[in-house]
Amino acid sequence: MTTRQYKNHKGLTKENLRDTMSTLELVLNMLAEATTTELSKAEEPEAFDESKEIARRGGSVAGNARKEIEAQTGKPVVTSKNARDFRMLLGDVIEAAAAEVDGEAVDSGGLHAASSGKLG
Repeated sequence: MTTRQYKNHKGLTKENLRDTMSTLELVLNMLAEATTTELSKAEEPEAFDESKEIARRGGSVAGNARKEIEAQTGKPVVTSKNARDFRMLLGDVIEAAAAEVDGEAVDSGGLHAASSGKLG
């Protein structure tokens, strides 16, 4: 997937792609980069085409890891979720936990039952 395809998949326009990646997406990206670096050190490419092939191989290592993770978990690693979605989810979870501590009921939408007119 190209950078543009990845950004389109996540619904991004100007945001930094790394800022919107999940932890697993970041780790796999780092694996690709680290593998490419190690291959470059070992093979010492001299031409651009050699470097390009090494980069493809480094990316392939991470791609294979992604496929294995997806096979084991049954879930895609690359999702359309982005950091905004995760922050909103985290905010909802924190709010719900705080409400439970205060003894207030919270409905599935994160609204306090008393304030939304719903009870139970």
